[in-house]
Amino acid sequence: MAARANVLSRHAPGRAPLRLFNQAPLARQWQPSSLLRSPNVRLASTTPEAASETASKAAAETTKEVKETAKEVKRGTRSAGSRFKRYAYGTTFALLSGVGYLYFTDTRASAHQYLVPPLIRTIWTDAEDAHHAGLKALQTLYPLGLHPRERGDPDGAGDLRITVFGHSLDNPIGISAGLDKNAWIPDPLFALGPAIVEVGGITPKPQAGNPLPRVFRVTSQEGLINRCGLNSEGADSVAARLRQRVREYAYQIGFGLGPDAEQAVLDGAAGVPPGSLAAGRLMCVQVAKNKNTPDTDIEAVKDDYVYCVDRLAKYADVIVVNVSSPNTPGLRSLQRVEPLTRILTGVVAAAKSADRKTKPAVMVKVSPDEDTKEQMSGICDAVWESGVDGVIVGNTTKSRPAPLPRGYIMPTHEQETLLETGGYSGPQLFDKTLGMVAKYRKMLDQGPRIAPKEEKPEAKALAAAAGEAPETTTAEKIGSGAKEVASQVSSAFSEVKVADPTENVTTSPDDLTEMAPVVKAPTPSAAEEVAGDRSPYSHVSKEIWATGGVTNGKQALQLLNAGASVAMVYTTMVFNGSGAVTKIKNQMRQEIKKE
Repeated sequence: MAARANVLSRHAPGRAPLRLFNQAPLARQWQPSSLLRSPNVRLASTTPEAASETASKAAAETTKEVKETAKEVKRGTRSAGSRFKRYAYGTTFALLSGVGYLYFTDTRASAHQYLVPPLIRTIWTDAEDAHHAGLKALQTLYPLGLHPRERGDPDGAGDLRITVFGHSLDNPIGISAGLDKNAWIPDPLFALGPAIVEVGGITPKPQAGNPLPRVFRVTSQEGLINRCGLNSEGADSVAARLRQRVREYAYQIGFGLGPDAEQAVLDGAAGVPPGSLAAGRLMCVQVAKNKNTPDTDIEAVKDDYVYCVDRLAKYADVIVVNVSSPNTPGLRSLQRVEPLTRILTGVVAAAKSADRKTKPAVMVKVSPDEDTKEQMSGICDAVWESGVDGVIVGNTTKSRPAPLPRGYIMPTHEQETLLETGGYSGPQLFDKTLGMVAKYRKMLDQGPRIAPKEEKPEAKALAAAAGEAPETTTAEKIGSGAKEVASQVSSAFSEVKVADPTENVTTSPDDLTEMAPVVKAPTPSAAEEVAGDRSPYSHVSKEIWATGGVTNGKQALQLLNAGASVAMVYTTMVFNGSGAVTKIKNQMRQEIKKE
């Protein structure tokens, strides 16, 4: 061995001798020194117990890792399930919201008749509070697009189309004044389906009306009693609101803002009526006098109406003169011939002075209580004399009609309600409205009454020479003709040349007959010329609109057949909801198909 070591040392001169014995194990040689010094590191070969403990720990750690992995998988599964549920719930909610939106914003929805009105009556026991709540709801929902509306363009077929004052209207249904007293919601009301919306009544100066409470329900009869007393914000305030409405419309259609854009719309540049701002629609503005204006001072009363017309006419398609409210003292006395003629003449003149190219028509609203032949004839005389374009027959009544159905005994509290002061409206008024429409139609179709005129002596001499029997009056001779024709008759007699006694002229009765012009009975065309001279609309047949007791399509058709061109509603909307107009129009179509 020593020899071998010497040999190796000879082969590696200068090197340290190799250590062949007591050499550390190769694995230990390559371990980091820090691990070798750590007291926690124990080699597997130390003891069996240590090896077992190490294996147990490793198994525990592995089990823990497996469990954590399983939990993560489970959490992922739950998360995916939650996401799916949330998606399903969100989709369902969106679909239900969409369906609910389409349903509740459609006037055909039965909820508008059977759910909403009873709910409103339950929440707001006072009728006027309920009215304000409904008005505020429409005012709030309309800008958001959440308002009820008539969907599907049911008027597009043209089966209910009519022509009024030269305008082609989609249907003959209107909403009467009182629902929107101060022109806050004309557009939401148009969305419910009527062709005509009447706002007002509007007084010259603001007035609060009568003390509260002043509106009462008669639920079993679907009737109302009100004594509001024409509460109004005043003509100036309403005019400012309507002006802003026109300017906003002008901006929306690209005309810009400001007075020039407003005037362009009012002059018809937009192709729509300047009041309704919608094709096939008309907006009426009802005007009245202030309560404190003495009804005995007719000139002051006329000034009240003219004040309103001066400020509101250019924003209206039709001006309605209210002389029939039962809740303003002395107002109905203005329906006598002389005061009514003076008032209406002033209103017509003011309407013709409206600052726009086309002028608004003028109608007068008369009371159902002014129903005697003398009273109705006087109103017709005032209509012809003043040049008013038509009559709205009906308003609330001071009378208390018998309950419906016949023989029905009303509850005690409703019988007490009927004792309240105010004007009554409801289905019980329909028969009276229908009868008055027929009477007014007959009277107005006869044309203006002509006062008897005394014939000139020359005409009497000619008639005597011709051997004709003297006639009573020129008016009787021409019947119920127009005044223009009567004046032609008088001028015809005056133009006959009477023989001068100084001249040697012999004239036979036949010659006199040939010399005298032929006087023909008045024809509708002649009367039409009369109406054309007095009115901006060339028609002899004065318009009649009917309001009072209309609740269904059959009744509306009855009024139209009796001579009205428009049937208007209000009270039925209180009890049958915002879908009442759509319902009435659908019933009209069904009735027409039956015929």
